[in-house]
Amino acid sequence: MSDAATPLLVVEDDEGLQSQLRWAFDSHEVIIAGDRKAAITALRRHQPGVVLLDLGLPPDPGGVTEGLATLGEILSLAPETKVIVVTGDNDRGNAVKAIAGGAYDFHQKPADPELLTLLVERAQHVYELERENQALQRSTGNMPLDNIIAVSPQMLKVCRTVEKIAPTDITTLLLGASGTGKERFAQAIHELSPRAKERMVAINCAAIPDTLLESELFGYEKGAFTGASQQTIGKIEHASGGTLFLDEIGDLPMELQAKLLRFLQERVVERLGGRKEIPVDVRVICATHQNLEQHIAEGKFREDLYYRVSEMVINIPTLQEREGDAVVLAKSFLSRFAGDKGTGVKSFDSNALRAIGNYAWPGNVRELESRIKRAVIMAEGAQVTVEDLELEDALEDTLKAANELPLNIKQVREQAEKAAILRALSHSDDNMTEAAELLGITRPTLYSMMEKYGMREK
Repeated sequence: MSDAATPLLVVEDDEGLQSQLRWAFDSHEVIIAGDRKAAITALRRHQPGVVLLDLGLPPDPGGVTEGLATLGEILSLAPETKVIVVTGDNDRGNAVKAIAGGAYDFHQKPADPELLTLLVERAQHVYELERENQALQRSTGNMPLDNIIAVSPQMLKVCRTVEKIAPTDITTLLLGASGTGKERFAQAIHELSPRAKERMVAINCAAIPDTLLESELFGYEKGAFTGASQQTIGKIEHASGGTLFLDEIGDLPMELQAKLLRFLQERVVERLGGRKEIPVDVRVICATHQNLEQHIAEGKFREDLYYRVSEMVINIPTLQEREGDAVVLAKSFLSRFAGDKGTGVKSFDSNALRAIGNYAWPGNVRELESRIKRAVIMAEGAQVTVEDLELEDALEDTLKAANELPLNIKQVREQAEKAAILRALSHSDDNMTEAAELLGITRPTLYSMMEKYGMREK
C-alpha cells in the first residue's frame, strides 16, 4: 500500500465482511476495527477522514446501542469525520436515528461494494474540501481576495474575474441579491487596482431621498438653494483619483440618470448652481439587486446608461448556489464572534453543521452572519447547536431527504451522472467540448448522456 493512500476506518465485527470491504477499497489504506475500543484507538492513530461503521457491534451485535455509542464518541473526538453507517436490511428507522446523531450517510445490508465505494469517495471529497477550506482560513494570504471567504467553484470564478479586471479602469456592474457581498467585491476591485492608495467613496442610491441625491453626487455652490451656505463638493468629485461605488443604482431617479450618463461620457461634473465643468478622474463601480434589463423594458432605467455602467458585468451567486461555502463561512464567523465576545464556544455540533449546509439562506451571507452571531451568544456549552441557530426545520428537511434517498444503484448512478454533467457545464460556461474534457468523455458521449437524461443543450 502506498504511503499516500487515503486511510479508511472500517468498524465491522464480521470477518467475512471485513475481507470483502478490504478488497472493495484496495485504493485506500483500510484499517479494520471489530469493536468500539479498537475503533477509537484506530481513529486516534490514523485520523481517517471517513469511517464505515456497522451499527451492530459487540457486545450488542443484534442491536444498535453500541454502534450509536461508537458514532457519538467518534464525532465527539473528530467532528469533521464523515461516518457512513451500515444497518441491517429493512432498518431505516435506526439509519435515520444515526443521521440525526451526526452520521454523514447510511447504507443498508447486504453490502453493495460499488454503491459503498461511491458513498465513501463522495464523503472523502467533502472531508478533504472542508480541510482545505480550514487551511485557507488559517492562512488568509492564500485566499483569492482579502475579506472574501470563498471555496466554491462559483465564487472562485467570480474572484478570478475580479483579479483580471481590477488593474483596469473598466466600468463594472455587480449584480446579486441582497446580502451576497456586492460591496465587499467593490472594495476588493479597488484594493487590487492602481488606485488602491486613494479613497473609495461609496453612496447608496436607495438610501438617500431623491431631493438630496443630486447634491450628494455632484455637490453645490454657495447659494444654489435655500440652506446652501457654503460651497460643497459632491461624492463624485470627492472620489477623484480613486474609486466611486454607486450601490443600488437601479433606484437612481430618471432625472439623475441623464446627468450621470453625461458624467460617464465626459468625465466632468457641474455642481448645483455652478457653471464650471470640473474634470474628475475616477473609476466607477455600480451594483444592484434589481433586474436592470426589465427596468429598461418598463421605462424605469435608461438603456444608454445601462451600456455605460455595464462594460463589465459580474454576477455574484446566492449563498445557496455556492457549494460548501455556507459551512466554511459559518465556521469563520463563529471563530470571530467567539473571540470578540470571549465565550467558550469552539465549534458547531454535527446537527448544526448539517442544518447550515441544508438551509436555503434567503438572506444570503448577511443572514448567516446574523444567525451565527446570535447563536454564539445563546450557546450554553462549547458547541453551537441547531436549537441555538433556530434551524430545526432545516435539520428536519435534511433527515427527510436522507430517508428518501434511493437504494437502487441504477438510480444512484443516474443522479450522480446528471449532477456531474450539470457541474461540468457550469464550470465550462456551457462549452460542450470543455465540459466533455472535464468529465473525461467524448463530445458524442456527452450529447448521448444529455439526451438520455432529457438535458437540452443551452
